[in-house]
Amino acid sequence: MVQVTFYEEIGGMDTIRTIVAKFYEGVATDELMRPMYPEEDLGPAQERLTLFLAQYWGGPTTYSEQRGHPRLRMRHAPFEVTSEARDRWLQHFREGLDAAGLTPEQDAQFWAYAEHAANFMINTPS
Repeated sequence: MVQVTFYEEIGGMDTIRTIVAKFYEGVATDELMRPMYPEEDLGPAQERLTLFLAQYWGGPTTYSEQRGHPRLRMRHAPFEVTSEARDRWLQHFREGLDAAGLTPEQDAQFWAYAEHAANFMINTPS
């Protein structure tokens, strides 16, 4: 019996790319979030998140092959991640999930992860 990963179940890389592209559309014009992405072009950050999410949900391991362990808190430590920043991040991520057209069950699973991850990243009291 072949086990289908959540990554495959939701449509693989195409779906992940849809979610992340919509997310970064919001980040690009958000005055609170944009400074947390110091690269001139958001493309590299978009690709990193795409690869991370693909790997997390059972897709290719390209993220770890290129960058090693995710170490999310360490990588975000230079930025003040407040509860307001978390809320904005979740707002843009919600827009990404809405654009993906997942089933309610898939959406709930992905959203639960997003909320957990966003709460975990807070490193500065509001």
